[in-house]
Amino acid sequence: MFDQIRRIDLGIEEIQLEVATGSVLAENIVAPMDIPPFDRSTVDGYAVRAEDTYGAEENRPVTLKIAGAVPIGELPMLEVRRKEAVEIVTGAPVPRGADAVVMIESTERQSDRVRIFTAMPRYGNIMKAGGDIRKGEIVLTSETMLGSREIGVIAALGMNTVRVRRTPRIAVFSTGPEIKEPGESLPAGKIYDINMYSLSSAILESGAKPICLGVIQDNLSELQEALRRGLQVADMVVTSGGVSVGPKDVMPEALASLEKSSLVFSGIAIKPGKPTTVAVVENRPLFALPGHPTSALLVFYLLVRPAIQAMAGRRHEEGLELKALAGNRMFSAKGRRTFVMVTLKREKDHRVLAQPVSKGDSGAITTLAKADGFVEIPENVQFVDAGEEVTVHLMGSKTRRF
Repeated sequence: MFDQIRRIDLGIEEIQLEVATGSVLAENIVAPMDIPPFDRSTVDGYAVRAEDTYGAEENRPVTLKIAGAVPIGELPMLEVRRKEAVEIVTGAPVPRGADAVVMIESTERQSDRVRIFTAMPRYGNIMKAGGDIRKGEIVLTSETMLGSREIGVIAALGMNTVRVRRTPRIAVFSTGPEIKEPGESLPAGKIYDINMYSLSSAILESGAKPICLGVIQDNLSELQEALRRGLQVADMVVTSGGVSVGPKDVMPEALASLEKSSLVFSGIAIKPGKPTTVAVVENRPLFALPGHPTSALLVFYLLVRPAIQAMAGRRHEEGLELKALAGNRMFSAKGRRTFVMVTLKREKDHRVLAQPVSKGDSGAITTLAKADGFVEIPENVQFVDAGEEVTVHLMGSKTRRF
C-alpha cells in the first residue's frame, strides 16, 4: 500500500520561504551568486597588508598607521597602503590593498597608530568571496526536506520563494452520536470530541495540512456524504469511530460502498486497534481508525504517519527510541501484536523504567497525556517480565524528555 501511496504525484507549488519549513524540495537549489559576495572579515580588528606584519612578535611588535575605518554594510572607498592599517569589524568587506585581518586582541592602539603583536599569513581571518558557496553550485538537492538550516541557506542566496512538492491535505472527522464539539454544552450521556483534535495535531506534526470536517453521525448516508466530501477536498481521509462490531458501526460498509473503492483490509491483528479499516478510492487512501482516543492515536503513528510521509515525498522518519526496563509484567493479546502505552521514570541509579499506563486501557483518556511512548510485544511472545529490557518508541513532544 505504501508503495502505491509513494507513487502519488501531488504536483509542485511555489511558496514563500517563511512558510516552507517541513516542505520537500521539488528541484535542486542552485546558487545564483557567490556567498559571501565579497571578501569579508571574520573577526574584529585591523585590515592590513600581511607582509607588513612579518616578524611581529609579542616582545617585538610592528607599528602601523591607522588610515581609517570600514563601515559595515557598505563597500569601503579607501585603500590600505604599505605600513597602514584600517579598523574593521566582523562581516565587513575587506578594503582594497588589504590581504589579512589582525584580531583586535593581538593589537594595542596608540592614538593614530596600532601595535601588531603577531605576524599574519595572507588571507588570515578573511573569508574570500565564494568561500562558503560558489555561484552555480548545487546547494540543496531535490527531495530535501526543509528545516531551519536549509531555510537559512536559501535565504542567504536572496531567494524568498521556493518550489516544493505540494503538502498533502488530510480530511479528518469523528463519528458517533455521543460526540459533541468542545465549547458546546455537554448533555448527559455525551462526551467531547478528542480524536479530531489529537489527530489533526498529529497530521500537522507529520508534515501535512488537516481539514477538519467536524462530527458525523453513525448513519450510512451521512458517512458516505462525509467521505465523498473529504475525497473532494483532500488527498487522504482519516476518520475515527464506527469500525467495531456494534449495530452503529457502519464505517466499513460506508467505505466499501463508495464508487471505485478498493478495501485494503478491515481488521488487523494488533491490540489496541484491531478494528482499523483501510480503503483506497482513486489513489486516495482512507483510514478508519478506532474511536478510543489512545487506539486512534497509536494506529495513526503505526500506519497513517508513514503513509503521509510517503505521499509528501519525505524519507520515512522513524520515531526516537530508547532502551528501558519493564516496570511491571506486560502481557500480550493471544495471536495479536500488542502495543503497551508506558510512562518513563529515571531512577537514582540512572536506569530508566517503562511503567504501563492504565494497564493498557485504550479507552482511558488520561493515557494520552500520561504516556511517553509504547512498547511493542510480538504476537508470539506471551509476556514481557518485570525488569526485562524493552524498546520504548517515543511519541510526539515526549521525545524531548529523555
